Amino acid sequence: MRVPPVAGPRLTVLAGPTAVGKGTVSAYLRQHYPKVWLSVSVTTRAPRPGEVDGLHYHFISDAEFDELVAGDELLEWATVHQRARYGTPRRPVERALAQGHAALLEIDLQGARQVRRSMPDALFVFLAPPSWDELVRRLLGRGTEDAEERARRLATAREELAAEPEFDITIVNDSVERACAELVAHLGLAAAGPDLSDC
Repeated sequence: MRVPPVAGPRLTVLAGPTAVGKGTVSAYLRQHYPKVWLSVSVTTRAPRPGEVDGLHYHFISDAEFDELVAGDELLEWATVHQRARYGTPRRPVERALAQGHAALLEIDLQGARQVRRSMPDALFVFLAPPSWDELVRRLLGRGTEDAEERARRLATAREELAAEPEFDITIVNDSVERACAELVAHLGLAAAGPDLSDC
């Protein structure tokens, strides 16, 4: 395990395979650890049931996404599962770090690799499922994708799982509460810092 030294506010990147529960972990953090600052990604996909624009994602059009890319307004971006695009707005992250706060990004593997190139001192955390069978169960139980999309996501998940050695730390999401507690222990500055809701 390679944990980069901390010499100031640190960016922490949380990534993992599809259906591992990244969104669930982030939602739990948002609810139970309000002082942890979480970046809100932009995406061109449609909202899933229960998702709120501006809270879970900023849902935007392809044209709007193109404008962000052209203006270098995204810290990272990628096309995920050969369909929708996702990206991290650059300015809110830079503002949080400049103000002395730690920032947490919940992104996909492609995005994590881009951030690794531009911010190598960040802490990269891989969220892993307890087993492959459990990952499949979670994806099927979600019920938000058709059979073709599920097959595409499972194929992607196998590739994503193989990338685990690229990360500094692995956290197994066998329990959302336990996984969040372990993640917060690594965040340090963010967990102990002030309320960042106005960032």
